[in-house]
Amino acid sequence: MGLFSSINIAATGMSAERLRTDVISDNIANASTTRTADGGKFQRSRVVLTSATNNPTFRSPFVPEDYDNGPGNGVRVVEIAKDDSEGRLVYDPTHPDAIKSGPNAGYVEYPNVNIVNEMVDLISASRAYEANSTVIQGSKEMFQKALEIGR
Repeated sequence: MGLFSSINIAATGMSAERLRTDVISDNIANASTTRTADGGKFQRSRVVLTSATNNPTFRSPFVPEDYDNGPGNGVRVVEIAKDDSEGRLVYDPTHPDAIKSGPNAGYVEYPNVNIVNEMVDLISASRAYEANSTVIQGSKEMFQKALEIGR
């Protein structure tokens, strides 16, 4: 492992958690959106992450091409996937997006976003971001102490 491996790994984690925070915020903001530009109700999104361990398609921008970064290279985002689970039905026949006919007539289908779950995910993403930030701060302090020893 190189000198900056811990910083590179933590940086990938921070980037992934920042994206998770953005996606969760979008979910919360659209929790009551019954009609999108595409015409349907809003679908909850989630970030899918994977380990970037020895993945030739993912390399840290701070590491030379011919350098083996060791056992871990952090994480990377695979995709932002839509959650296809059913939304909640609320009876409101006066709503412009109410179902017009069938057994669910008069019901409005709201997005499949649960605010409580989204807030728990948001706290989790925030804590993971803070943990990665602490790793970077610790590495920086370690480098500083190493420089002081050399004086």
